[in-house]
Amino acid sequence: MDSPERYGKDEGPAQKVSVSMPAGRIAAVKARVGARGFSAYVSAAVERQIQRDLLEELLQAKEAEIGPPSPGIQEWAEEIFREAETMAADERAAEEREGDGDPEWRGHKAS
Repeated sequence: MDSPERYGKDEGPAQKVSVSMPAGRIAAVKARVGARGFSAYVSAAVERQIQRDLLEELLQAKEAEIGPPSPGIQEWAEEIFREAETMAADERAAEEREGDGDPEWRGHKAS
């Protein structure tokens, strides 16, 4: 079997891995996407976490380089994030109202 290190993050064949997580979390994922969508859902979640980790590393490097953001910039960023969270919640609610509560996770990539 090929070593996963040979490939870029979105390349190479799918491989099985074993992960441990609370049974309730597993049930919640399966309730959202069914058993067949589980892997794609987890893969998308891992991709989002990698993106967040990279963003955090970039923010820390920039803060070390130029100092912390001003209070005004912090307030602006917090407001933008609140708006984005509201928009995402509104979109999820609309999907559930339309009967699309089971998103198509097969082949889904985090954006």
